[in-house]
Order: sequence, then structure tokens, then C-alpha cells
Amino acid sequence: MNVFKSIYERIDIPLTNWMADNGIKLLRWSIALIFIWFGGLKFFPGASPAEQLAGSSIEILTFGLVPASMGLPVLAAWEVLIGVGMLLPKYMRFTILLLYVQMAGTFSPIVIMPDVVFAQFPLVLTIEGQYILKNFIVITAALVIGATVRGGGLRATPG
Repeated sequence: MNVFKSIYERIDIPLTNWMADNGIKLLRWSIALIFIWFGGLKFFPGASPAEQLAGSSIEILTFGLVPASMGLPVLAAWEVLIGVGMLLPKYMRFTILLLYVQMAGTFSPIVIMPDVVFAQFPLVLTIEGQYILKNFIVITAALVIGATVRGGGLRATPG
């Protein structure tokens, strides 16, 4: 049993230290990739699977004052800016603020278009609903990243 524990410790300790040293940075890069990619697609009509949902949300939230054709490029730029901001720790507070504002819009279809989000309210989601709901992970990741803006980080061991 001690042999197993010794082998385990030789693998687990450096691996856990590596995770603590790199986890936040990789989390930022992952979110950056998602926002740059998904936001970038919105610059090209028909390229984003979320285009219809996002466009309809923009039109409803602006009471028809901003058509999807105008709102989608703004949303695209906003999302790409969030992605780039995730790569620049100096601007992390502002980037997280932009992300949370964007997420408010992302979750708005739950209230303004529930028929698009739910196949059977309240438990059975459509693919659009699943697309929206998975953003809780992004919100939580931003929360963890935000906890490090004053120089803190992850620790592999307590104390």
C-alpha cells in the first residue's frame, strides 16, 4: 500500500502544482477562444448558429429600434472584445464587466422567448435552451478569474 501511495504522490503532487500554476491562465485562454470564435462568426451572416436567436433577442430587447442587421455586428464586436480582453490581464475587471452585461442578454430569451428555450417547461430544453444554459459555466469561470485580479491565484496545497 505504501508503494502505491508513493507512486501516487510522485504523480499527483507535480500534477496538482501544474494545475494550480496554469489553471487560471488556461481558463482565460479557453474563454477567449470561445468569445473570439463565436463572436467572430457573427460578423458573417449565416455563419453563426446563434444568429437567429441573438438577432431576435436584440430586436425584442430594443423594442424594434435596433434591427438584427445592426445589432449583430455590435454584438460580434462586443464578444470579440471580451475574448481579446481575456488575453490581457491588465483589463480583466473591465472584460469581466463586459462579459456579465453580455450574459444578461444571452439569458434574456428565457424570459422574452420561453417558447424558443423550452420544449416542455420547465425541464426540457430546446437546443437553443441548452446553448443558453451552458453559459452558467462561463459565468462561474469569470467569477473564478475575477477572484485573481488583485494578484491571487490557485494553491495546490492548503495554508
